Amino acid sequence: MHSSPPSARPPAPDRREALKSRHRRALVEAAAALMTERGDTGFTVDQLAERADVSRRTVFNHFRSLDDIVLEAFGTMLAAIVDSIEANLPAAAGEGPHDMFDGFAAAIRRTDLLTPITRLKHLLGPEGREPASPSRAALFERALNDVGARLAAIVLRRHPGADPLQVDLMCGALISGGAVTVQHWERITGGVDDADSRRVWLELLDRMILIIRNGYGPPGPASS
Repeated sequence: MHSSPPSARPPAPDRREALKSRHRRALVEAAAALMTERGDTGFTVDQLAERADVSRRTVFNHFRSLDDIVLEAFGTMLAAIVDSIEANLPAAAGEGPHDMFDGFAAAIRRTDLLTPITRLKHLLGPEGREPASPSRAALFERALNDVGARLAAIVLRRHPGADPLQVDLMCGALISGGAVTVQHWERITGGVDDADSRRVWLELLDRMILIIRNGYGPPGPASS
């Protein structure tokens, strides 16, 4: 019995995994590029396959739907938030709940939430247009929830004795609160990103953090 020539043998497992990883990364990068160029998420499977230089079949070998690809692309765009907050967390902090919250809030203040959140919101619903579909709009919420979960895992590594529920609620509230704060910022400033509107953003961000920290009573002075 003759063995197959080397050229006819299937790729070795490591090569197959590398090829799969390369194709998946190419698809996510192609999706992000198409969204940036188009200003929305309304590209087709054929457009994505052409941009990633893969077959249509390869697209569905890696993802069940375009929404799954868009969600992963969103996650890549929002990864900067996770990286920045982690980098800005204090190296050492007290172990009490307020110490943990204040350290996380300080990292939020030092992180540019405005740029990535505004970018994704505009991709989903450019000015004067409705979101591509309810399911696509829901991807924004799913992407933010993923950011909150990833940040909660980071906080728990730094505070292993913390209550996981408390950490999940804290991270989820601050990240979702950031998205709501962006909406208010856009209403007040018209979405113009300049020095004056950034000052408005920081004021709104401080109010959001204060409300989450102290509850929903009358507004008080921001903590330093």
